[in-house]
Amino acid sequence: MSSRTLRRPLAVALLILVMLSLSGTPLAATQARADGVASSAKTVRAADYDPDAANSPFPDLSVTVSQTQDLIQQGITVSWTGGKQSTVPNQQTGGANFLQVMQCWGDEPGSNGTRPDRTTCQYGGLNLPGDMRWSNRPSQSVPAAEDAQYTAVGAEYFDPTMTAIPFRSATGVTVASVVDGKKVPNAPDLDNNEFFTRYTTNEVSWAGSGADGAGSISFEVQTAQQSPGLGCGARVVAPDGTSGGASCWLVVLPRGTADAGLTAITKSGLFWETWKHHIAIRLGFKPAGVSCAIGAAERQLSGSELVSAAMGQWQPKLCNASGGAIYSLLTGSESDAALAANGTATAPLALTSRALSAEGATDSLAYAPVALTGISVAFAIDRKSRAIGDPVPDEELAKERQAFTSLKLTPRLLAKLLTASYSEALPRGADISHVSNVRDITFDPDFLAINDPEWRYMNITGVGVADALVPLGRSDAARAVWSYILADADARAFLNGAPDPWGMKVNPYYSINAKINPTGVALGLPSQEFPKADPAEFKGTASNRYADTINLVSWRPYTSSLEIGAYRVLTGDPQELGSWDPMAQPPKYGQSGRALVGLQAVIGLTDTAAASQFRVAQAALLNPAGRFVAPTDASLVAAATAMTVQKSQKQVVGFDPASSAAKKAAAAYPLTMPVYAAVNPAMSDAAVRSDYARFISTVATDGQVRGTGDGQLPAGYAPIPAAWKKQALAAAAAIKAGGFPKPSPSVTASPSPTSATSGNPVPSVANTTAASNPTATGSEAGQLTGPTTPADPNLGAAATVVPATAAVGLAAVLGVPFMSRFRRRRL
Repeated sequence: MSSRTLRRPLAVALLILVMLSLSGTPLAATQARADGVASSAKTVRAADYDPDAANSPFPDLSVTVSQTQDLIQQGITVSWTGGKQSTVPNQQTGGANFLQVMQCWGDEPGSNGTRPDRTTCQYGGLNLPGDMRWSNRPSQSVPAAEDAQYTAVGAEYFDPTMTAIPFRSATGVTVASVVDGKKVPNAPDLDNNEFFTRYTTNEVSWAGSGADGAGSISFEVQTAQQSPGLGCGARVVAPDGTSGGASCWLVVLPRGTADAGLTAITKSGLFWETWKHHIAIRLGFKPAGVSCAIGAAERQLSGSELVSAAMGQWQPKLCNASGGAIYSLLTGSESDAALAANGTATAPLALTSRALSAEGATDSLAYAPVALTGISVAFAIDRKSRAIGDPVPDEELAKERQAFTSLKLTPRLLAKLLTASYSEALPRGADISHVSNVRDITFDPDFLAINDPEWRYMNITGVGVADALVPLGRSDAARAVWSYILADADARAFLNGAPDPWGMKVNPYYSINAKINPTGVALGLPSQEFPKADPAEFKGTASNRYADTINLVSWRPYTSSLEIGAYRVLTGDPQELGSWDPMAQPPKYGQSGRALVGLQAVIGLTDTAAASQFRVAQAALLNPAGRFVAPTDASLVAAATAMTVQKSQKQVVGFDPASSAAKKAAAAYPLTMPVYAAVNPAMSDAAVRSDYARFISTVATDGQVRGTGDGQLPAGYAPIPAAWKKQALAAAAAIKAGGFPKPSPSVTASPSPTSATSGNPVPSVANTTAASNPTATGSEAGQLTGPTTPADPNLGAAATVVPATAAVGLAAVLGVPFMSRFRRRRL
């Protein structure tokens, strides 16, 4: 499951069939929105929305949603003030003085589109106390008149009165167990049905407030692709022929200390006595599917995943422009993509962060910078105070189950997370005598020494904080992460086998010292992969009913992409192995699924665009200048200032953490990465070259204007510097013309780089050259959108269909191994 594939009807791979149819504050560590980008955030007060606010659990409640327009499958921040300090839930009750958050699609009849219909809310899938669609009632209780049609009056103790709120889906199907006051025989399960289950629902059953009555969560917004029952963003055509995405609602339910007539919160929040105090904000969605010009050519892009979020917004403008083409991105190894693009035969445009480096190959590529982005470490870790040891201060107890919003990592700590060096990162029950370290990072004195004092009072456990979720496959991103680690003396010493100051040692199977590594061979780093090097296994025994053998890959599975890493963090899903189910056909391990808000503990490697899309917190990393810096527009630009030219290719720059330029860049985020579009100008097909040149020219100019509209640059990217734009346009001209003018291209360094984020000029370094000044110039253009075709059919599931001829053709171009190396991305 890919969430840029999950999230976009247009995301990074438009297939031909589809294309033609077609507390109290937000998380401080998320990517900052650039100045000049209009915000669609909205705030609603209970006093203004709820006619009976005076009798609401929180009369002064005020809720703010960070984004309400141009939504896709993503995260949004829901923050509030005016609540009361919350009590956490338990197995019997839903807690006290908390909020519930859900997504709904329909309007309440008679409201003229001003309020949501509770029967259209995705709610109850968790089936917890206070979070379900139905409940039995005491025989003496009288339901509200609004609940009468959903209430079946019982006749006796064994036939109790039941109120059950149906779910009416956007597809026209209604799931109900009570109709017109009568129970439905053999009724379906309202809380686990064809439209949502505990594994797919995005509802938040408990969102707690601190002592100040404020709080904040990241909420997963789902579209019709993730939840057909909600249908949000489904393409709707207006009478004038224009099309748009179906809107939905974000609903917040205040829950007090007890349900009506009871002493605790145990009943459904959809019952009228609770529902009447809801607050709702309408959400506007981008339309599902993409309407591209009929007859447009399809062009292939391959390589870096780092541009896939941007491609999702660039594509509509590219394919609807006069003479435009449809661009399909296949993500995979950048080095393979660059090698395939290096010949003169027609090949996909390569997207890469490094220059071609292949034995026996001469680099003939023109490199056009098209994106400035980065790799980041995302986290979702909720407070869980320890029960023993020194007393926990009251101010910390008041934050129980609220999310941490800041986290610092050094290269050595990141190395620990990537080398299965914490004991819980290895299969439970396996022989792990070679690793005698603390259970996870939150118990590590190395971590506690640099992070906020409140971490010392925590008792946070689980595999999700014993390592980091990492993507499968080879990538420039993996190499950049390992290079960052190896450039640090402390981290390199740790990998070499030296203990840290508190005595912790690397898992020997990951050591770069052959004398320490049990295999007798040093782990080869930097690598383009994140290896699962420890062979520890736990084999099935009678005590666990002869379950399948667990190794490191099954214990800590890879994610399918960096983007999915961010999605797993948003949903609090550490991909933890579930229990063995011998009764399944065939027998198998279960899945852990998403964790409830307040119980999350997961760290994952992702990219800054995906982290911004899903509104997950990002760690501040220790940079070569000795500063902890989180990814922001400013820190990405500061890193671009300090980038140096790669030795083998003058057209390509990168952030070298070992360079003197990097060591002077105090404001730089150390995992900043450029992305280049690379094409051989001698490619034989002039029409394809022309379309590639058009792609580069468009995304390097109009595509660098920040915003959420079609053709614009999404959050998580900084606009490329002016000098990079100049290089991109020169490369595009050469690609279109069939060759560079003499002499061959090179990066032109400015004589004295300056930046608002760093006042130090970048000196000349032996064997490297400082990159040109990255200060962006120019004014922002308006939102760029393309025309739609009213008659376009909605192909639905066809969005995932790969035309067989395209797949065969690409296999012929890139060779047989291509099919397993690259993943097609939907845009």
